[in-house]
Amino acid sequence: MDPDQQLSQIRQRIDEIDLRLLELISERAKCAQQVAEVKLQASQSDEVGPLFYRPEREAQVLRAIQERNPGPLAGDQVAAIFRELMSGCLALEQPLSVAFLGPEGTYSQAAAMKHFGQSAVPQGQASIHNVFRQVEARLCDYGVVPVENSTEGMVGQTLDCFLESPLQITGEIELPVVHHLLVGAGAAAGDISLDSLRVVIGHEQALGQCRQWLDSHLPEVPREAVSSNGEAARRASSEHGVAAIAGELALKQYSLIPLASAIQDSSSNTTRFLVLGRESVPSSGYDKTSLLVSARNRPGALLGLLRPFEEKGVSLTRIDSRPSKTEKWTYVFYIECEGHLGDPVMADVIAEIEEHSIMLKKLGSYPRAPI
Repeated sequence: MDPDQQLSQIRQRIDEIDLRLLELISERAKCAQQVAEVKLQASQSDEVGPLFYRPEREAQVLRAIQERNPGPLAGDQVAAIFRELMSGCLALEQPLSVAFLGPEGTYSQAAAMKHFGQSAVPQGQASIHNVFRQVEARLCDYGVVPVENSTEGMVGQTLDCFLESPLQITGEIELPVVHHLLVGAGAAAGDISLDSLRVVIGHEQALGQCRQWLDSHLPEVPREAVSSNGEAARRASSEHGVAAIAGELALKQYSLIPLASAIQDSSSNTTRFLVLGRESVPSSGYDKTSLLVSARNRPGALLGLLRPFEEKGVSLTRIDSRPSKTEKWTYVFYIECEGHLGDPVMADVIAEIEEHSIMLKKLGSYPRAPI
């Protein structure tokens, strides 16, 4: 058989498979509609209303897909496809509105899209504080905020907001961060170069993540921190001589030109985001728990907070401190560990921590990032 005939047969088979896939996708979507109807009927006497989005259920599905994936596509690629499928089906039940640190084009928006899919309704906010307020006021269903970068550490603004907010953490997102040095489309005419830049702008974390590159290539150019990389991209699109540090989403959103690509100092640069919600999340079987704890000001206080984790065999994944803002030289510890607040062993750990603390706030248990 000649190559043209072989290709024709393969393409015919692909067309047949696509039709079968379309039928199955439509069948799944109809099931989602039936789920919505059942939930609405069951909640007619409930003032709160039905809960359409189930983070633990979605995480379980995505993990199972990756475990059963026979290839040749990688597990995370298959999971991303199913994420979009679930996003579209969920929109048939109830489209989700998601607040993120804006404007459009930020890594926070990219993280929200990765977690909730293209069918969610993104709503950019001017600050991390505003993301919290939108969810608290029920103006958005969920929020996405940065909490930690593998190079620059914890995001203090996010931890400070948790001190005052009643919101729960309902999920986490890990997003590889690739920074580009971007300028407005006028650069396409060749009228701008590294030598002609008068300022480089970006979020303070982005500037820190590209410090070595900037020191090496643009040592004399001033740097200016702005509220987000999306804001940096927006300004670069209209201000001559201004270069923004931002990602691929901002590049497309504002039609920018890259003067340099992948300028982050670490090739494994990753930012972790938290998903904010108003409801606690049941166990998915593979979870994390976050706490805010303030210890008594006495010798060995921190050791007293950490010892219960070791004694109960609970693995810590993160610990950080922030000024308490209530008393000079006192601190609040952000503690993150494996497990769920509903686990009996976690209940024992919490009980022991309370004996050594003056404040304990449970920020929530949530599925570990499935993709």
